Amino acid sequence: MSLLSKIFGGGKGAKAPSPQEAIQKLRETEDMLTKKQEMLENKIEQELQTAKKNGTKNKRAALQALKRKKRYEKQLAQIDGTLSTIEFQREALENANTSTEVLKNMGFAAKALKAAHKDLDIDKVDDLMQDITEQQELAQEISDAISKPVGLGEQFDEDDLMAELDELVQLELDQSLLDIEGTENVPLPSVPSASLPSRPAKKEEDDDGMEDLQRWAMEAI
Repeated sequence: MSLLSKIFGGGKGAKAPSPQEAIQKLRETEDMLTKKQEMLENKIEQELQTAKKNGTKNKRAALQALKRKKRYEKQLAQIDGTLSTIEFQREALENANTSTEVLKNMGFAAKALKAAHKDLDIDKVDDLMQDITEQQELAQEISDAISKPVGLGEQFDEDDLMAELDELVQLELDQSLLDIEGTENVPLPSVPSASLPSRPAKKEEDDDGMEDLQRWAMEAI
């Protein structure tokens, strides 16, 4: 039985784990191998120090330390490869799990959409939209009729209006002519028939002239 089979409890007839369970197991395995990596790295460093310390004093001990170091490095390389494989498998499982959840939710939404459309008939929808359009047009016509000011829609013949205006102007002109002709019969004051007095002497002329002017004015009146 392989290592992965042992980890996942695999075997013939065994129930396949869920993606979440497999991902969790792989994470636990990664943590375990990472800790073993750190331990091997420490041992490699220790064996390296031992080999340096005994390099001139005890070559046998130094060689044994280097052999152990090589074994630890080999194990470390194997763990590195295993971690890479587990990481790849975990990422694949996470992606598959994400895709599964997405498809599950999309299927759930599709069922909800199908249920929502269950009682809808496309012909009924078309009829409803046509009714809505007609009602909107009717509402617009009513609004236009209400907003139109009363009386502004009356139509008048422009020729009739111009004829009536010409008649009024002609009447006004006729009345003006009648007013002018009436002024010709008004009597004017008559011109005095008496002749003006001749120029008198300086003082007497002034007195006589004043009297003649007054007399002429009275006669004129």
